[in-house]
Amino acid sequence: MPHCILILGAGRSSSSLISYLIDHHKSLDLLVTIGDVSLLSAQEKAGAFAKAIQFDISDKQVSCEIIRNNDIVISLLPAALHPKVAELCIELKKHLLTASYVSEKMKGMDEKAKELGLLFLNECGLDPGLDHMTAMELIDDIKQKGGIIESFESFTGGLIAPTTDIENPWRYKFTWNPRNVVVAGQGTAKFLQNRKQKYIPYQQLFKRTTSITLPNLGDFEGYANRDSLNYLELYGLQSVNTMIRGTLRNKGYCAAWNIFVQLGCTDDTYELTGLQKMTHRDFIELFLHEDDKINTAKKLLSTLHLDAASNQLRCLEWSGFFSDELIGLEKGTPAQLLEHILNKKWKLSEGDKDHVVMWHRFTYALDEKTHEIQASMSVIGDDSVQTAMAKTVGLPLAIAAKLLIQQTLKTRGVVIPTSKEIYEPILKELSKLGIELKHH
Repeated sequence: MPHCILILGAGRSSSSLISYLIDHHKSLDLLVTIGDVSLLSAQEKAGAFAKAIQFDISDKQVSCEIIRNNDIVISLLPAALHPKVAELCIELKKHLLTASYVSEKMKGMDEKAKELGLLFLNECGLDPGLDHMTAMELIDDIKQKGGIIESFESFTGGLIAPTTDIENPWRYKFTWNPRNVVVAGQGTAKFLQNRKQKYIPYQQLFKRTTSITLPNLGDFEGYANRDSLNYLELYGLQSVNTMIRGTLRNKGYCAAWNIFVQLGCTDDTYELTGLQKMTHRDFIELFLHEDDKINTAKKLLSTLHLDAASNQLRCLEWSGFFSDELIGLEKGTPAQLLEHILNKKWKLSEGDKDHVVMWHRFTYALDEKTHEIQASMSVIGDDSVQTAMAKTVGLPLAIAAKLLIQQTLKTRGVVIPTSKEIYEPILKELSKLGIELKHH
């Protein structure tokens, strides 16, 4: 009997996952089905070797019928929908793999998954995912040598390649879910620094950044991401002085993005009205004081105390926020309008290539000396479809599915890839595919 794999979601992160499984469908005896709300999107990704279907998790009866006919479900749906998929996988006794953070609802299914002999592997993409796996490989190696880890910092980002869109002052485009980029960081960031817990509220997040310089790659900046304290126990680092996980951006991005945060453009809690004739400039004007005597740019400079020659202003001007182009939406929250306007300039064009960068820094004590390890990963996409983001999110999931089929993975329950049983074979194969962490 062939092994049946169901991929839910045919978005921008699915291409490499699908390609890998299709390439291995003969050797693994696979039947691959791709389900998406948009049948057209599923068909475009399926090609000649996979089956494309329309899938809507809100239709429980049809979803059950589809999931029942598969052995492994890989969900690339929005994170909020994973618990619904997981509930059906429990009911129908199917394994589940995702690239998203483990939710409280998902955690609550751990015992039942173990009881049924199911693997619910979460956080097995890029960030979260490869950040865990590469970190744990270093952590286990340091501990095996007898080292005592004192600090750990880790930053990961999806950027654009140095040769792509060279006039773009942000050095950024949407390489994954645009909505997630726009609303990123709206919870308070928590981390440990010099044995003290630190908290950064959203309105301060993009001001308090870490400067990072990587050999042959240049200068970057990082901002703290979510709750780093959660990973102290998961990584076995309860005794460290510093633990920070964050998001990496090219230098200058955070200061420019902070303008949107301070104005309120990223607010997703209320809907704007009267959008039919609203321009890009009008959108920014919504959040500025009224003064007919000066233009939008000058109001912005005055409100946020910026310099006229600042890169922040250049970023907004390049993105078209001072233009009279119609937004083109009938309704939406400020965050939705911001995403829509940015997508006009931030959508990957056919010749664009993206760039994934990851950086770890450890300090540890060994033989009465303090040592430091820095390590980084750099992956550039092939084009606007086979992106670095698609590779680094999709390939770990694909390899995990292969290992599960080959009965290499014995772990069961709700887990993330921090155990050697999971991370070692995934990283080993990724290395052969040119995705690896380099120490320096």
